[in-house]
Amino acid sequence: MKTKFKLLLLCLFIVNFSFAQELNARVTVNSSRIGPTVNKNVFQTLQTALNTFLNNRKWTKDIFVVNEKIDCNFFLNLESTNDVNVYVAKLTIQAARPVLNTSYLCPLINFQDEDVNFKYIEFQQLEFNENRVAGTDPLVSNLTALFAYYANIIIAFNYDSFLPRGGDIYFLKAQNVVNNAPEARGIAGWKAFDGKRNRYWLVENMMNSRYTIMHDIYYSYYRQAMDKMYEDETAARVEMLNVINLLSNFNADNQNTMIIQFFFQGKSNELIKIFSKAPQQDKLRASDLLQKLDITNAIRYKDELK
Repeated sequence: MKTKFKLLLLCLFIVNFSFAQELNARVTVNSSRIGPTVNKNVFQTLQTALNTFLNNRKWTKDIFVVNEKIDCNFFLNLESTNDVNVYVAKLTIQAARPVLNTSYLCPLINFQDEDVNFKYIEFQQLEFNENRVAGTDPLVSNLTALFAYYANIIIAFNYDSFLPRGGDIYFLKAQNVVNNAPEARGIAGWKAFDGKRNRYWLVENMMNSRYTIMHDIYYSYYRQAMDKMYEDETAARVEMLNVINLLSNFNADNQNTMIIQFFFQGKSNELIKIFSKAPQQDKLRASDLLQKLDITNAIRYKDELK
């Protein structure tokens, strides 16, 4: 009997192990800007529901063990509207992946989406069907469409960082969400005319055949440079400078693309640390390029890489 029980436990472990979900997501809902007329328990329920939605759903057909799950954070900062149960918000998405042979988590995504608008009633079921993204109520469906989009974007960039063009299928899934996104008054971020830095343009840039070099850049940055830092820091730094050169050439040919700004968000500390140990000639070259590519942090590169 004991032997059968142990075998049963082993089988259950194998099943759970084999079908482990891909994301280790932490969703935080901030309702400090919502007035006292709304019961704050609603937002705790929403937070729990979103964590369950992201972490309990299988987003791929691949097998992930526990330590392969993708670490990611979602910060949903809410504001109320004049419509009952309808909210506008800003959503910050952060994701990281481990560097080989280290405990360091390398930033993968650090982006703020400012076009979040949705309807939520406490205990409503969060449903998402990739074949029917818009659902029956656009404002209700917009919430799950947003989180499904970013789940696929996170997985896509993570896969691109390990395998050449590894994320293609998930960029395609994200593009499917964009193409079939809910439409209603107040919903934005899914269309080209909604702005130059939104969900539409992010996935468009990564699916655009003219920008395929960006997939190579992501792979080289993480797999050929960051993952080699432990075994050969000098060679990895040379590869990193090659990546910065590729980004510079890409930017010269494709001015004002969203993906350049998206790439550099959250990476300034990492890049400064890497190139601060470089030979003086490489350090100055990196500083000059980075000041032009990552304008937000230009002064830091100038002051700290000299």
